[in-house]
This record gives sequence, structure tokens and C-alpha cells, in this order.
Amino acid sequence: MQIYINCKDRLLNIIHFSDTHLGFSDLDIVDDAGVNQREADFYKAFNDVIDAIIETRPDYVIHTGDLFHRASPSNRAITFALTQLKRIEKVKIPLIIIAGNHSTPRTSTSSPILEALKTLDNVHAVFEQRYEKVEFPDIVFHALPHVNDERIIPDELEKVEVNIESDKRNILMMHCSVGAPFLMHEFGEWVFPKEKEYLFEKMDYVALGHWHGFGPVGKHSNVFYSGSTERTSSSDKREGKGYVLLTLEEEVSVELNTIPLRKTRAFTIDTEKFEEEVASLDLSEIDDALVEVVLTNLTTSTSIDITNKDITAIFEKALHVKVKREFKVIEGVSSPDDIESLSLESYFIEHIIESVEGDAEQERLSAKAKALFAQYEEGDDDSH
Repeated sequence: MQIYINCKDRLLNIIHFSDTHLGFSDLDIVDDAGVNQREADFYKAFNDVIDAIIETRPDYVIHTGDLFHRASPSNRAITFALTQLKRIEKVKIPLIIIAGNHSTPRTSTSSPILEALKTLDNVHAVFEQRYEKVEFPDIVFHALPHVNDERIIPDELEKVEVNIESDKRNILMMHCSVGAPFLMHEFGEWVFPKEKEYLFEKMDYVALGHWHGFGPVGKHSNVFYSGSTERTSSSDKREGKGYVLLTLEEEVSVELNTIPLRKTRAFTIDTEKFEEEVASLDLSEIDDALVEVVLTNLTTSTSIDITNKDITAIFEKALHVKVKREFKVIEGVSSPDDIESLSLESYFIEHIIESVEGDAEQERLSAKAKALFAQYEEGDDDSH
């Protein structure tokens, strides 16, 4: 995918990437080295981008926030990041990196993790919740990291405007949402004020982080999210993740270069035709994949009889299987919206009595439900 806009002056190549979320882990699965498998996936994605940077040798590299997934990452995440960034340091490519909301402490008593990058000579880390100007002979990077206090944003954007250099290229770097469509609904995220969008026209390029998909923003042909380098949610089905190669010349080329990710696969099984649907599943590309299975038209009876373990066994070659359940609406049977104070177990058993015919079947399903809830509670106790 390549997009062109008007520009001038000599050629500059810049790699823009973002939202690498090093240290992220969401599955209780480890690899052969004893590292959480999803954490390892994020390290691999980061390594792939660094490999591309070393091979491409751009004039500059920019990272627009959330280098780490947490403001206090693990020693392993920190060590990995420093080791990889030293590879860029070794080939003397300047790297400008800003803090995102995930790697910004929520209180002033905590030290920003990006301060650790000061040990690298060619890394310019901006993390103090205020605008900073990072200037080179041919270009100016206007760096605005994540800010916890939105009230200061207008003043910081005024600093951007007064520091624009007319005889140099100007790149604005931010970690925020530019309009409601790019909200992540996370703690602390801030929205770029619409009345300040005229600033975009004064820039050669606006590099954004926070939104995890690649693409331009609205009518602004020079404003881009590079997207994340991996998926932090099962709802993120995007295959196109990687880094942006930005070429500044008479025209500006904005090109997404993708990196290989762990496969994701989604399946829907109509439980009214369960055996037939399972028999027709295409399981040819599920090895080590992240699989999501939606069970539709469930009744109380089928929901108890079709366990998550049964579904996982069907997709045994997958790395992980997430099961979602959609219940069939039965007229005259109460729904979860009708209950106020019942426990989930009580509601489920009441639902069995209302919707299942025959005392023997009701007794069988109720006993199975109680056993499942008891098993869940024992597992929950063991986890504390």
C-alpha cells in the first residue's frame, strides 16, 4: 500500500513504527525457553522491524509510543529493548522515540522507563509529558509524548507551532487519538483538539501512535498511524502490521511494510447442527494459530454438554482456542437481563428448569452444571 502527497527538497528516508508493547503477555503458555509465548511473539515482531531498519539504513527512525506494555516492565523486556536498540546505535541511525500512555507513569513519584534510553548516544527519548524539539541539519522532529494532564495540551501545541522551521522538513510525533474513530478506550488516552488540526498542514508528515491499525487520518493525507507490530487483543484481526517506510522528496511516499505474525483463525459452529458443522471444518491452517470459535444457537442443554474442553480438542493443533457462546432466544424463558441478585450458578440452574423438559434431564443437567461450577471454584481457590 503506497500513498503520495506533494513535497520538496532532497530525499530523506524515515522508518516509522509504534506500539510495540514489549513485555505483553496474555496466555498461560510458555515456549521452549520458558518465556510466555505471546511475550515472545512481541519480541520477534520487534526484532523483525530492527532487522528491516539495519537492512534499509534509513536516515532516521521514529517510534511513536508504547515501546513497553507497562510503565514498569520486567527486566527481560528492558534488557531485550536495550539490546535491540543498540543494534540501531551501532549503525549510527538516529532514533527519536516518544512515550505512550502504557509506558508513562500515572504518578510523578515513579521514574519514566524511557529514561533508561539515555545510555544510548543516538537515541533521543522524549518522555517528560511536554513538547520537545529534536533538531537535525535537514529536519525537525516536534515530539509530543503522552500527557496525563490534558489541560496542558493547548499550550504544548502552541510550542509546536512557534518552533516550525520553514527551511527544514518538519515531522510532528504524537501518541493520541485524532478523532473518535481512533479511540482505544484506555485509561489516560487523550484526543487531539479538532481546532488545532490546522497544524497538520504545516507539517511534512504527522507520525501517530496509539491506534493499532495502519492508515491515514480523515482528510489529512500526511497524517498516519503506523499501527502496532503485534495484536494485543483477540478482536484485532489485522494481518497488515509492521512499519512505515516514509520517503520525503518532491513527493512523499508512505508505504506499509508488513512483518509475519502468528496466524489467527475464526470459526462459527451452529450447535443445532453441531456434528455436521464440525465435520465440515477446514483445519488445514490452524497449526500454532490463535483460534476463536463462536458457538451459536446454544440452549442450556447444549451449552452444558458442549464444553470448552470438547472444542479445544477439535482444534488441538492450535496454540490457543478462545470460545464464545451465543444463546438462542427462547420465548418465555428469562434472560440474564431479568435477574438482579441471583448467582450465576443459581441463574443457570433456574434456566435449566424453565427451558428443559423432563425431570430426569433437568436433574442430569443441573448436576452437571453444579459440578462444573464447583470445579471452577476449586480452580479459582488454587490460583490465589
